[in-house]
Amino acid sequence: MSTIPTGPSAPADGPAASPDRPDRVVPSWTDPVVAQASEAVGGPWGRHAVVGRAPFWTPLRVCLLFASTVLAFAWLKQAPCADGNWTGSLQYTHLCYSDPVPLFGVYGQGEGALPYLDARVEYPVLTGAVMALAALVSGWYDRLAATVGVLPAVPPVESYTVVTALLMSLCALVVVRAVLPLTGRRPWDTAMVALSPVLLVYAFNNWDLLAVALATLGMWAWARQRPVLAGALLGLGVAAKLYPVLVLGALFLLCLRAGLLRVWLRAALAAAGAWLAVNLPVALLAPENWGWFFAFSRQRPANPESIWNVLLTVTDNRVLDGPLAEGETPSVLNAVVAVLLLALAAWVAWLVLTAPVRPRVAQVAFLLVAGFLLLNKVYSPQYALWLLPLAVLARPRWRSLLVWQVSEALVWVLTMLYYLGTDNRGVEVEWFFLAVLVRDAVVVALMVLVAREMRRPDDDVVRTSWPGVDDPAGGPLEGARDVVTLQGTRLRVGRAEWAPEGSAQE
Repeated sequence: MSTIPTGPSAPADGPAASPDRPDRVVPSWTDPVVAQASEAVGGPWGRHAVVGRAPFWTPLRVCLLFASTVLAFAWLKQAPCADGNWTGSLQYTHLCYSDPVPLFGVYGQGEGALPYLDARVEYPVLTGAVMALAALVSGWYDRLAATVGVLPAVPPVESYTVVTALLMSLCALVVVRAVLPLTGRRPWDTAMVALSPVLLVYAFNNWDLLAVALATLGMWAWARQRPVLAGALLGLGVAAKLYPVLVLGALFLLCLRAGLLRVWLRAALAAAGAWLAVNLPVALLAPENWGWFFAFSRQRPANPESIWNVLLTVTDNRVLDGPLAEGETPSVLNAVVAVLLLALAAWVAWLVLTAPVRPRVAQVAFLLVAGFLLLNKVYSPQYALWLLPLAVLARPRWRSLLVWQVSEALVWVLTMLYYLGTDNRGVEVEWFFLAVLVRDAVVVALMVLVAREMRRPDDDVVRTSWPGVDDPAGGPLEGARDVVTLQGTRLRVGRAEWAPEGSAQE
């Protein structure tokens, strides 16, 4: 385990390392779950053991190995469904349903159709580009297998699914790589991402890991005091899935408090530029198909795993919009969700401006993304991947994170059994709804814990594990003085008296 470079966010005047206080947090000394698990390999790390001297097995390489192992098991779960032969409801009985398999045929990718240009796709443009890339590479393999006898010939949908899984595996490894420098003196927190049950269950269900990788890279670039690069990466993330815009919103609230809005504006303009660079060509070439993502988002009803579907079902569709015809827009539901999301943003802004110490980037981003998932009309199971790196960075405690991830996995199992149907040894809808409600309750509890640590920074293990650390992911915010705060009901506005090294205010 070699020494991790301190980077720009490490405290210059922090305490020196010693045998009793090594240069990083030792998980088996600080986390009861890790301490108990370590008994299987001889117990917690010894007080006089040397930390940071392993020449090869650094925390990064170990965590990448962890993630590779989890992804291998994720593929074993997914493999039975890869050929598209789902007779006997195999996709539900084996818990291996994934969107790329049916959408390969729906979008005509086996016939060479391009997303947006030849087919109407309900995903953002960059996700469509990855679909096209997977179809291109798998098509090369299919043609090569047909001419070279040593390569196994498989159905086109299977080779497409394999290539898609490989691309998503690469994105997962990028997430692990990007999370580690954001942990500061706690590099082994990255193992919570690498060994995640959420990663095991949802890695290959959709293309969400692309957006997660881009959003996490954007946070890494911000931590390295590269606001323009951070904005560009977040903008590309928004071009893959919408949620990275919430990370940009978290940075806005923190920069507002720190008086660094010029730095944030550079990131926001870069994000807008990157998003336009990806979307504008497609919008000009195929405006109707490009706009379908936005139209589909407005028109789609509450999805089965959302709290709104539970409400509509138990009230027999007598609330909100009432019964809707196919394709009819749920206008009332859309309006209610919009109002609640504005209320969520106001609550998080209040937390940021009233906290005794400026919150960390991951804490604010986690609250916004988690609240968005709970209140939005769509909470697809694989959206748990959006929260994974943010939850680990916001509150790196194994016990609470495992409880949350088990609840997410439970939703997947009950979803598959519910779709299986009671006539085929599935479960009643009540069990499915119970899993959704348990998951939502656990997410709310995790939000409360994060919000409480924002109000009580002495309870934040990231701040207390190494004195002098403000936020390992803070970047330009690290060490900045507060300028805009709320004290009671009064807004206090000061002057920005200090700008971090390398920031736009120098």
